[in-house]
Amino acid sequence: MQKSLKSAEYARLIEILVAARHKSGIRQQALAKKLGRPQSFIAKYEGGERRIDVVEFITIARAMGADPLKLLKQFLGDRAGNRA
Repeated sequence: MQKSLKSAEYARLIEILVAARHKSGIRQQALAKKLGRPQSFIAKYEGGERRIDVVEFITIARAMGADPLKLLKQFLGDRAGNRA
């Protein structure tokens, strides 16, 4: 089993988060400030250098004004479509 940080599925999950950030019009620096984290935190998970857990995923999504459940459903829907 491939490590999740390098897997294609994990990369897709991060792509969904990045797309949500772009859609919300929020920059990495502003998101980092909302999260109380350095901008490098955002850059590292978006760049595939750092893994985020489910609690961080929810916190990040909410900080962008996105619905974490909708983002997860999008991920799961994409995944189901890729298996067919």
